[in-house]
Amino acid sequence: MRLTSLSNLSLLSIAVGLSFASTAQAAAPDAPDLSNAEFQQCLDGLKNSSKFRDVDSFTFNNYRPSQPDPSVIQSLNYQPEFQKDVWDYLSVLVDKERVEDGIRAKRQWSDTLRQIESRYGVKAEHVLGVWGVESNFGQTLGKKPLFESLATLSCFDRRQSYFQGEYANALKIVQNGDIAPSDMTGSWAGAFGQTQFMPSTFLELAVDFDGDGRRDLVNNVPDALASTANFLSKRGYRSGEPWGYEVKLPDGYWAASDRKNKKSISHWRGQGLTLANGGSLPSDLSSAGLLLPAGIEGPAFLVGKNFDTFYSYNASENYALAIAHLADLITREDSSKTDFATAWPTDDPGISRQQAKDIQQALLNAGYDIGGVDGIIGDNTRTAIQQYQSSKGIFPADGRAGQKFYRAIVGNAAPNQTQYGQPANSRPLNPAPADRMGQLIQQQTTTPNSTYSAQPAAQSSTSGNTRYRRVTSNDGTIQLVRVDEGS
Repeated sequence: MRLTSLSNLSLLSIAVGLSFASTAQAAAPDAPDLSNAEFQQCLDGLKNSSKFRDVDSFTFNNYRPSQPDPSVIQSLNYQPEFQKDVWDYLSVLVDKERVEDGIRAKRQWSDTLRQIESRYGVKAEHVLGVWGVESNFGQTLGKKPLFESLATLSCFDRRQSYFQGEYANALKIVQNGDIAPSDMTGSWAGAFGQTQFMPSTFLELAVDFDGDGRRDLVNNVPDALASTANFLSKRGYRSGEPWGYEVKLPDGYWAASDRKNKKSISHWRGQGLTLANGGSLPSDLSSAGLLLPAGIEGPAFLVGKNFDTFYSYNASENYALAIAHLADLITREDSSKTDFATAWPTDDPGISRQQAKDIQQALLNAGYDIGGVDGIIGDNTRTAIQQYQSSKGIFPADGRAGQKFYRAIVGNAAPNQTQYGQPANSRPLNPAPADRMGQLIQQQTTTPNSTYSAQPAAQSSTSGNTRYRRVTSNDGTIQLVRVDEGS
């Protein structure tokens, strides 16, 4: 559950920007220097405020943070310019691996899902779609201590009133005995559990589905899935209706993307729209709006009320489409093809999580210090991609990890050749001044079979098979550690 009520916040979940925008990259701001004295004074005031009236003194004092967490303020104010196109967004959230995990989860929890569907009227695969997108079926839960994060956000920077309410609600959850304090971890903004509820949403809509006396959305899968179904039901979900379907537009048809402007299915038939396979539009939606996430040249969808309930989970059409698409593939139990019938209007589609891991490993092998291999293309990986692109004369050096870059680095493309359609002498960008490894790579002379080789200027006679790994120490200094092939 994202912060749908905080329109000015950019959340870190998946991790990514959601809108169509420039692929330029902005550096994250430095973490602020927060006064602990001011923080403790703020908490003293909150303790006696109306929002905390129902939080007893023992609970407030026992879980009171000893100091603020500056990193959450850093996240609050990080509005990265790098934002993902819809094909990048969907390729990560709906890949072969996630579909197969969803099919396994469907079989494992089949009895529970049938009971949930019977009680709340929400299709099992739609619940699974939310679960898969929000936490990768429980495999990826946030690790930030909620009390520390929400208390910090309650006392510093923007939207303090909102976060004060969420902080109080988080304390009430522990006070009520639903979730153990040690399990109160989540995103920097306070979302937690298998399907990422904010504390206020938890108190409103979480359910004790298995009857053990606790609403545990962290460790109890039935409670989490039933609570998600309850959320969708309360937001207007219509039993027996699909979320919508991919459609084919007639030749020469023009329209704007406007899912809110819902018309009858007979209206859309009259406009010449068909299913993506050419079949006639079914009559199982009372009304539907047209969604064109990449414009008139990309995949087109007619979406109904249930798509709107997905949207209410996280105020993003791309997010809702990811849930819908994942749910359909789990329904069909087919992970062989995750693309839509109509291709995205790009010659450089997005990559899967496995391909992202392959790119990260190739960057590590090339000497770039990006941290671990986790399949998440974050700031460190994008910076390394930009530097690699620059060193190879690839223009623009935009830091994007798409299929072309995947083929270029994982396919071990020969030096002075570009996989991006530009001539080999395209104007390169200079690597960042502090990036000594990037400079070394740019200076190198390599053999066709050692694309990732790098030689310091002082060792220009070293064999083309010499490799260096960049190691950054705690004080920020960079060392180049030689790693020869075979050693």
